[in-house]
Order: sequence, then C-alpha cells, then structure tokens
Amino acid sequence: MMKIGEYNTLRILRDTEPGLFLGDNDDNEVLLPNRYVPETFEIDDELDVFIYLDNEERIIATTDKPYITVGEFSLLRCNAVTKHGAFLDFGLVKELFCPFKEQVFPMKEGGWYLVRCFLDELSERLVASSKTNKFLSNTELSVAQFDEVDIIISHPSDLGMNVIVNNCHSGLIYKDNIYEDLSIGDKLTGVVSKVRPGNKLDISLGKIGYRNIEPNAEDILDGLEQNSGFIPLNDKSSPEAIKNKFQMSKKNFKKAIGALYKQKLITIESDGIRLV
Repeated sequence: MMKIGEYNTLRILRDTEPGLFLGDNDDNEVLLPNRYVPETFEIDDELDVFIYLDNEERIIATTDKPYITVGEFSLLRCNAVTKHGAFLDFGLVKELFCPFKEQVFPMKEGGWYLVRCFLDELSERLVASSKTNKFLSNTELSVAQFDEVDIIISHPSDLGMNVIVNNCHSGLIYKDNIYEDLSIGDKLTGVVSKVRPGNKLDISLGKIGYRNIEPNAEDILDGLEQNSGFIPLNDKSSPEAIKNKFQMSKKNFKKAIGALYKQKLITIESDGIRLV
C-alpha cells in the first residue's frame, strides 16, 4: 500500500510520455513525472520516492526531498496567506496547507513556524498544524532517566525552553542548564536528566552524572593547553566565571577537575588549575 506523505520504495512498471509509472506489491500505481525521472533506469528497477497529492489533487511521486514528512515536526516558512489559510514552503512544488483552525497564532507571510505534518484522512491531503502540543503525550513514556533523546526546541517559558522529545513527548530544559543560544526549530541531542511526578521530563543538553565527566574534562584539558597550562578557575570560582569560560555548570566543572586531579593530570591551586 502506498503511503501518502511518506517515502515509498516502488518498482518501475513502464515508461510513458508523461513519465514513469511506478507500482507497489498491491498493484497500486503512481506517476513519476518526467522532471524527476533519473537519467538511466530499467524496467523493474526500484526507486525511493515521496508520495503526495499535486495541485489538481492527483496522487503523484517525486524524487525531491521535502523538509517534513507525516508525523514529523519542522520549522517552515509561510509563503502566503489566503482566505482559506496559510501555505508553507516544505521543499516541493506544491506548498503545505495550514488551515486557520490549526494555527496557534495567525500566520503571516514571510514568518517561520514550527509545525507538525499530518494526513487529513477525508481529503488525503497533507496538512500542517502549529498546535504542536496536541500531538504530544507524556501519559505513557517511551523514555527513562539517562536515556539519550532527539529534541526539537519548541517555545520558551519562564522556566527555560520547552522541547519536543523523540517526536512524541514534551520536555523542559531549565534556563540554568542552557549554555548556548537556542532557537525554535533547532534539532539537537539531549539526555533525560530527571522524570518528575506526572511524567514531566527534565532534559539536559549535556550527558548526566559520571557520563558528563569525560567530555567536560576533555574540554578543560583543551582549554589548559590553549592557555599555557594554566586557567584562573577552580572549585571556588563563581558559576558565572565558569559558564563564561567553559559553557558548563559549576557542578559539572567540579566533577571534571576532580576526575582530572585523581588522574594526576592537573593540580588544583588557590588561584586556578594547572596542567601537570
């Protein structure tokens, strides 16, 4: 069965004037227009194509790569707003429709919006929604503490930055754990630092506990080598000074220099740390 809004691996059935007809194992067929036909091919070759409805609502195949597929979240640009809704650029000739009822705030031409793509079951059209929270649920978690996860920056709050976790859960990075500039739509790797009551997920951009020592220690060693073997920071330094120098928390800094000290790679002095 061909899946609209997704990539499908299909077999070349025949070469015609408008393009190649491709088919699946259920005898379904779709046209791959001439503009997407590869330079060389043979009947029965398999092609990976994206399936969607064209401007005339006909099912069509393309070898172009869309910015978003069904079930995914992505930051897209609004190309136009009409009386029916907004039309977003998602990398194909046809634009992705976002009706007014699926907009958190009215979209404006030229604006960028984090949306989720879904398939309207009645029309079989691909539709976007900026009401991303309605697609997320923490009722049953598929992640646990210390799991590495894929995150998408969703929107800021007073506590920090809300994120989408593994395309299905909501999470939060507390502002105290943010050491770099984050923008809505950024796709990053994070770690579940804590699972709170109600299945609320605390997310960290760094690794947790003992897992955090090694990479942070490496950053500190690099910093020492670049500063003639001495840095005027130690476990008594202010969190702000440590954050400005290494983009890490004081807690993680202390763990890292403690590990380096035990390995006899540094000495901890009253005015800083020194490379042995």
